Amino acid sequence: MKRLIGILILLLLPQLLWAQIFPTLGGQRVGTAAAQFLKIGVGARAIGMGESYVAVANDAEALYWNPAGIVLFERPVVFFAHNQWLVDTRLEFAGAVYHLGQGNSIGAAITYLHTEDMVETTELQPFGTGRMFGFSDFLFSFTYARKMTDQFSFGLSTKFMQETIADLKMRGLLFDLGIYYKTGWKSTRFAVAVSNFGRDLTPDGTVRYRTLSNDEVAVTSFQSFAPPILFRIGLAGELLDQQDHRLTASMQLNHPNDNSENLNWGVEYWWKGMFALRGGYKTAQAEESYSLGFGLNFPITMADFKLDYAFTDFGRLGTVNRFGIQLMF
Repeated sequence: MKRLIGILILLLLPQLLWAQIFPTLGGQRVGTAAAQFLKIGVGARAIGMGESYVAVANDAEALYWNPAGIVLFERPVVFFAHNQWLVDTRLEFAGAVYHLGQGNSIGAAITYLHTEDMVETTELQPFGTGRMFGFSDFLFSFTYARKMTDQFSFGLSTKFMQETIADLKMRGLLFDLGIYYKTGWKSTRFAVAVSNFGRDLTPDGTVRYRTLSNDEVAVTSFQSFAPPILFRIGLAGELLDQQDHRLTASMQLNHPNDNSENLNWGVEYWWKGMFALRGGYKTAQAEESYSLGFGLNFPITMADFKLDYAFTDFGRLGTVNRFGIQLMF
């Protein structure tokens, strides 16, 4: 255990000191990655804890946060999530986890970000051309996880994504890799997840527009951009673990390839395993800061039903509400 704590200090301390000395260094990378919808967090439980979740991830929300977590529970699960995102966009998520036995689990999920059709405008027709265009993002993922020992598990997700903007489509094959380790010291867990690893993404299609001289121009070649790769390392444990009361705290360091490093903090309190309260905070964010949430867990006729809600403050951009439902059979 002392060796693990020493490793964590060596990993986290330089990052924290560097962030304090050069707090805006990573800001120069903003806008260098495509497919930004992949960074929108899924699931109200994780969001309620300030997205400090890779070392908690012991339910179906692990399909997004840490694929190694889908072996940490025993029953099949179906999961649905709705995210009322910013500027009239909505994100829907549906996933399922099935256990093969002997510490092997598989899962699949679909993510869909969409909005209403928009009016096309140009420099010459700022009030509209009379045409409409759409925008949407789609992602399908397949996850496999294995529990190697009672303390260590790993998981891998293969993901196919497609982004559609008017006549342009951008497709890519991406991967998530996660590990989950129970240290053996009380209830402390340590986890690492790398998300959206893959080749650069390039739009495919044709864009036509008219110049000031009324000449029509067709563009068929576009610049490539990296996917939003995100490295997360987290630590979690119970501060209180009694029959009727459980209090979990977590800390997570995030290293994105298109922004500065930042820390997330989260807490979760459960009363009798039926009602939960959550809170979290994200550092080094321009608008997003704190989040709050609650959860309900109770049996119904066919399954155990779990409902989660999270509220996130985005400052001048407003607020975001997220809902999650899990059915455990």
